[in-house]
Amino acid sequence: MNRYDYRYEDYAVNLPTEVYISGFRDTQRFLEYCKQCKNYGAVWACPPFEHDTTEELKKYSNVIIIATKIIPEIKNLPLSEANHLLRPERLRIERKLRDIEKENEGKSFAFAGDCLYCPDGRCSRMEGRACVHPELVRPSLEAYGFDLEKTASELFGFPILWSRNKSIPEYLTLISGFFHNSGNLIFK
Repeated sequence: MNRYDYRYEDYAVNLPTEVYISGFRDTQRFLEYCKQCKNYGAVWACPPFEHDTTEELKKYSNVIIIATKIIPEIKNLPLSEANHLLRPERLRIERKLRDIEKENEGKSFAFAGDCLYCPDGRCSRMEGRACVHPELVRPSLEAYGFDLEKTASELFGFPILWSRNKSIPEYLTLISGFFHNSGNLIFK
């Protein structure tokens, strides 16, 4: 059961992969950000990757990008409570993305942050072992070099809000995606 009441709004945009790559990807810039994170090289959903991510993405002609606004009913919740709002939505969206994968060949992208599936958040990568839950774990769009602030503002018309006073902002934003070779997909 969730600790706080909130509502969510899902938005989705379909576009050619080439358009999303050329307009919203800055691999070098975001790789430098990733290198500053504790998850860099420590979890399987994060860089460095053992494959060429550009070549992987070019296998797909289309992408559906999903933005989810999570709007808490209580204003000025402490930022430390954000996971109580984010976790259930991450799980909901990741489940939907896996369902889309089952119906369409492609690759899903979920969210940055700690893994939701390993016990105590300890990834097998730290022990030099393969991912324990490859059927569940997906990288984030940021891990492949995509600019989510630009994605939110230019594709969805709203900014990603950041905390300025140790309180959760007016809304939280999650951005995910699915690269594929099908026509336009509907995220429902």
